[in-house]
Amino acid sequence: SNHVRQTAAAACKLGMSCEVLLEHRVQKPSELYLNSGNVLLDRVFGANLREYPKGTDFDAEMAGIAAEIRDNGGTPYIIPGGASNPVGALGYVGCAEELLQQCEQQDVRFDHVVLASGSAGTHAGLAVGLRGSGSDLPILGVGVNIPRSEQEEKVFKLAWETAEYVGKPGCVEREDIVADCDYVGPGYGEPTEGMNEAVLMLARLEGLLFDPVYSGKALAGMIDYVRKGRFEKGQNIVFLHTGGVAGLFAYADTLTIS
Repeated sequence: SNHVRQTAAAACKLGMSCEVLLEHRVQKPSELYLNSGNVLLDRVFGANLREYPKGTDFDAEMAGIAAEIRDNGGTPYIIPGGASNPVGALGYVGCAEELLQQCEQQDVRFDHVVLASGSAGTHAGLAVGLRGSGSDLPILGVGVNIPRSEQEEKVFKLAWETAEYVGKPGCVEREDIVADCDYVGPGYGEPTEGMNEAVLMLARLEGLLFDPVYSGKALAGMIDYVRKGRFEKGQNIVFLHTGGVAGLFAYADTLTIS
């Protein structure tokens, strides 16, 4: 989890302890996957890692840990997966507003935004930031986990809650939320040929690094859209790169590098 690693770092900066709940979503994970990349950095930051099987009720688990912390005299602050709640989504509300400001300042125009759509905070926040600012710039979320209908409903629900939170209720409509989940492959965190090609292409042509779980799959989706003519020649596309370089190290033994 990119978000967990960043949260663990922020906790260090603020002098707070960090309890991490990690779900085992990948089948037959390698030793590198279990101990490298973001997980290694979590440990470097001193976070306490708790591991759970796929399908665990994390709301219940977090509530239990919070109670444990209170019993020991501490004050817990619960952050959901990916910080995907209205407070967490504010970062990408601001991102959208900054994007529009830069477009105006630099006199550039974009035709589409593409991003990885997972726990929903990035996708929902960007939608609220754009629509709340009066922009009709289309957003394509490339799903990395669940089927399209579930992903779009999850993003829309969070976008609705976030819009209420920032005082712009109803600014996002259901048709604003589009998630193409055809690039997930065998499952969350499972490598695909398209992701592998996309990661190597951008590394070797642009010197840019993408991760196998989120940005790499979204990039594979965008490249496929271009090849199939779903984005017209000459259009300006914004790809929202949400980081995740550390994830490459966890997949060093599964990426096909020639």
